[in-house]
Amino acid sequence: MSTMFGALNRFISRLDSESPSQSSRNGSPYGFQILRNKNLEIPIEPWYDFVIGINGRQLDNPDPNLFATEVRNCAGSNVSLVLWNAKGQRTRTLALPIPTPSPTLGITLQWSPLSVTEDVWHVLDVITNSPADQAGLLPYGDYIVGTPEGNVHGESGLGELVEDYLNRSLRLYVYNHEYAVTRLVTLTPSRTWGGSGALGCVLGFGALHRLPVPMTEPIAGPGETLFETARFSNDEHRPPSAQLQSQSPSLHPLPSSATQSSDLLVPASIASPPPPPPQSAASPVAGPPRGTKKPRAAAASNMTFDDYFREGEQKSKEEDFAPATKNTAPPPPPPKSAKGPPPAKNPERLAEPQGEEEQAKTAEEESEPEVERANG
Repeated sequence: MSTMFGALNRFISRLDSESPSQSSRNGSPYGFQILRNKNLEIPIEPWYDFVIGINGRQLDNPDPNLFATEVRNCAGSNVSLVLWNAKGQRTRTLALPIPTPSPTLGITLQWSPLSVTEDVWHVLDVITNSPADQAGLLPYGDYIVGTPEGNVHGESGLGELVEDYLNRSLRLYVYNHEYAVTRLVTLTPSRTWGGSGALGCVLGFGALHRLPVPMTEPIAGPGETLFETARFSNDEHRPPSAQLQSQSPSLHPLPSSATQSSDLLVPASIASPPPPPPQSAASPVAGPPRGTKKPRAAAASNMTFDDYFREGEQKSKEEDFAPATKNTAPPPPPPKSAKGPPPAKNPERLAEPQGEEEQAKTAEEESEPEVERANG
């Protein structure tokens, strides 16, 4: 999984590492990046907000004098600005009043491509007792968005900057997603702190690690339909179903109960059965039926589920109380054996010598008549 994400991030970093002139030729969007906001009443965030449109027109000219002239022309009224924010890459429209004495906004602008906000490094893990840990970097919530030491571009831009500031103090702008604050962090990259890397932290770069939407924005509730009232210019106005039914001819008239409500959909097969096909004069006459099968009663069109259950219950009762047929026929005689009479006893087995107990018993029986004879 990590190999797949690494390959995806390397591919996107090659796209992000293009020069500004090459990006402008490819049609990359540009806008005036807010560098400083002196008017605290204006809800505009420096570095994160870009002005990409004014009074309903998209900005395509990098000349700041034209932008200032448009703002001065709105003195005494409101100016409409279209802002793009790097947090979640969302666009919003902001209407600001322009005072008459000094028709200015009190902001400092710079013409920049929107892709400069893609050079963000997400802190995924921080090793204990590392330079990043001692500087107070937090895993998952912190994003390195820049540095006052210079501009960094591409995935390798931060690594090259760290190599240039080994064993020296390096300042970084770090944005925390959980608290929605940006702070300046000072750390000292080193190779001798006792672990791997000069910072001692794991960083993520690319499309999977862009700045997320702030947690302070309201979250859509469960079951809430977004874009419920959205309408597009190419959508045609569709009349309600009742109007369509009144305008279009009906092949099968609906029953009176169904016409009371326009939201009730009645299939044509239930409303009325289709007419039978016409028989031609030359069609052959049907012959006699092949069997005497009992015709099956056709179910009524308005038969409900209760009727089906009641019919099945009645059939079950009839089968349960049906008298059982008794079979009074005598049982069939046993099959005749094809074998002959039993074999006769072998005389030789009769003459076999008897055991000691049988010989003693025979001797006692023979001696009894002799004793009786002597007594007599």
